[in-house]
Amino acid sequence: MKTHKRKKSSRMHGRGMGTHGGGARKKRNGSGHRGGKGMAGTGKRADQKKTLMTKLYGNKYFGKQGITSKRTAKDKSDRINLRQIELSLEKYGKKNGDAWEIDLSSYKILGTGEVKNKLIIKARGTSKEALKKIEEKGGKIILPLKKPVEKQE
Repeated sequence: MKTHKRKKSSRMHGRGMGTHGGGARKKRNGSGHRGGKGMAGTGKRADQKKTLMTKLYGNKYFGKQGITSKRTAKDKSDRINLRQIELSLEKYGKKNGDAWEIDLSSYKILGTGEVKNKLIIKARGTSKEALKKIEEKGGKIILPLKKPVEKQE
């Protein structure tokens, strides 16, 4: 069993061995053939690490993402259509007599879809169309009371 291995520089003598097994001399200069550090070379139009980017960021990393400024506040509040409520009444509420009581207090109710049942919905907001459709069937939407703003002189 060999206990001591000589250093490469002491073994690599002879003709053409000025590189000590590193290939061409120019390859060992800087970081040339080693690529970059971290995410170097992964611009939006580059192909390196594309699979990694799609795993980490999905497809939002590539391509253009609209014209709004990154500082523009987007309205990300919850919205739900009447169609979705009607399709899954058991999920959202419970039956009380002939009406369905539904608590969607963080949602705004939108008017797409038909209302077949009497609905009593607690919501953050509503569209005129949704309110009209629900009231036609004898239901109602309960909205939070807005406090009147007092003007200071």
